[in-house]
Amino acid sequence: MNAPDMPSSPTGSGSLPFSCFADGLLQRGPLRHAITAACRRPESDLLPGLLAQACVSPAQRQATQQLAYRLTKQLREEKTGAGRAGMVQDLLQEYALSSQEGVALMCLAEALLRIPDADTRNALIRDKISHGHWDAHLGHSPSLFVNVATWGLLLTGRMVGSHSKASLGAALGALIRKGGEPLIRKAVDTAIRMMGEQFVTGETIALALERASRLEAQGFRYSYDMLGEAALSAQDAARYLAAYEAAIHAIGQAANGRSLYDGPGISIKLSALHPRYCRAQYGRVMSELYPTLVKLALLAMQYDIGLNVDAEESDRLDLSLDLLEKLCLAPELAGFNGIGFVVQAYQKRSPHVIDYLVDLARRSGHRLMIRLVKGAYWDSEIKRAQVDGMDGYPVYTRKAHTDVCYLACARKLLAAPDAAYPQFATHNAQTLAAIYQLAGPDDFEPGQYEFQCLHGMGEPLYQQVVGAAADNKLGRPCRIYAPVGTHETLLAYLVRRLLENGANTSFVNQMADPDIAIETLVEDPVEAVERMASLEGQPGLPHPAIPLPAQLYGPARANSGGLDLADEFCLEQLALTLGQSSKQAPWSAGPMLGTSNDPADVSSRNAHPILNPADHRDLVGHVQEATSADIEQALAHALACAPTWAAALPVERAAALDRAANAMQAEIMQLMGLLMREAGKSAANAVSEVREAI
Repeated sequence: MNAPDMPSSPTGSGSLPFSCFADGLLQRGPLRHAITAACRRPESDLLPGLLAQACVSPAQRQATQQLAYRLTKQLREEKTGAGRAGMVQDLLQEYALSSQEGVALMCLAEALLRIPDADTRNALIRDKISHGHWDAHLGHSPSLFVNVATWGLLLTGRMVGSHSKASLGAALGALIRKGGEPLIRKAVDTAIRMMGEQFVTGETIALALERASRLEAQGFRYSYDMLGEAALSAQDAARYLAAYEAAIHAIGQAANGRSLYDGPGISIKLSALHPRYCRAQYGRVMSELYPTLVKLALLAMQYDIGLNVDAEESDRLDLSLDLLEKLCLAPELAGFNGIGFVVQAYQKRSPHVIDYLVDLARRSGHRLMIRLVKGAYWDSEIKRAQVDGMDGYPVYTRKAHTDVCYLACARKLLAAPDAAYPQFATHNAQTLAAIYQLAGPDDFEPGQYEFQCLHGMGEPLYQQVVGAAADNKLGRPCRIYAPVGTHETLLAYLVRRLLENGANTSFVNQMADPDIAIETLVEDPVEAVERMASLEGQPGLPHPAIPLPAQLYGPARANSGGLDLADEFCLEQLALTLGQSSKQAPWSAGPMLGTSNDPADVSSRNAHPILNPADHRDLVGHVQEATSADIEQALAHALACAPTWAAALPVERAAALDRAANAMQAEIMQLMGLLMREAGKSAANAVSEVREAI
């Protein structure tokens, strides 16, 4: 293909095929640049600074550990009376995700309720239950609930699995023939729904508000989340918007004049409000989603209740920050301090996000409600970075690193009371105790900060926190994050809860294991990182069992490198490389196979113009159809080279392939440009195709 020098598009750079890359490349200040630059930095670069920010005086550390020990000890002693919360904690502890059976249960929970037909549900039950060693769990837990559940899984597994001819299966064979798999399906379905009910406050906002009254009377507050995320269509987004609006009206009326900090609030997910909530659709998101966000904020302002923009996957962070900045600077929201934002401490960018949010609050005249969480998408963030061939992970690979980052972020929030109303979301007694000491145990004032916990998971711990000091409570407020929705909408949320709390590093999981000493449970994360550093030679080394994406296949073969199409620096470089920037003339396809790029030669060979199928105003280049002479010449070249290639040793051939792969890797952006303009591929599809070739 040949391409003469082409003039700029007559309609300006906005019509160029890669103009979407330039959308959102705003003149951002150094605080936003710092966020972008920190996304995938090595953990060992970040931990020394975080350790310095998270360190406290010896007296504070001792007070923190004593309080954490007391909270955990009392929580263990009272767990037997914790009701359904204790039962589910027992089940999560017995069937941890480190076991085959725990994974099977999670797969069932994730998939069973959304499978529409009975045959597929039966097949799933057979696949996930029949091969589990359920009898190994029988009698291990002191919980009657867990043992009854284990008996049910054991019998189900033997009835539907390969052990159906065993003595127990034979004895119950008549039952399965009579009741069939529908009976088993119903039993498993009921068990999964029961677990779902543990994490959902109510199927409707009215029911959730009614159920919340009991704990509100004890001093708890609520933030309601209408379950629903990742709208796939405009109809989905409209339905979620209607649910949010109805919820705000109901919550606002239930607030009944309580203050912004004392009354209930709402959490919203932006992915539920727009079916194209991604960086590639920046223009649409800012023009279509932003008015919806303003509408909801104005409605919350009318009732003076908090509205928190929930955190989602890391590739949406910059997009959500742009929406937040525009929202904070909206004149119609001046004076409203109920705008909230969620920061995930497992992201390497989180300290810089805190710096930016504090600055934004001061520039816009708001006091932002900032919820600090550890993060709920860790597994998918790790796997996505591996699949996409990124140069690092956006999250920490060790839990202790996240815990240290959390404390460093907490310190930043507590140091800016004029700009931030901190909301510390944690189920970890050590983290709770550390926040309590950092904030000052003796001089708390209403509206200074609050704790948060998940409905169905954190109430037993926070029963020791909410209330008067005279009742041996800490006297600090706690807001319960309360999901609202039907069983059909809880799946994604339920899976995140199971992943968080079923992992063997989870405080909730470990707390239920009597074999784990309380001293181990409440270990200071700063001390834990320092202890690992003394063994490994430096602080902040990543988890040894989680290789970087480039090293995913070990030393024998490198993983192909991808591009982060949500990274502003990467997008700017892509725009420059492809000539879609005001700094550079539009890019055109160059000659191939050594043919001339002379326009006269092109026309003399009857070259045909090639237009971008996605934009016919874009001339990619010209193609010259091969003649019989061209074909004969190509065959002659191939025959002449064949003996040399045949004589080459395998190691030499492999080296040639490696050189070809390296050459393509070095030119990945230019190759993407060819695919996108000649074939009309999206950027994501183009980078995947080049990586496949590499």
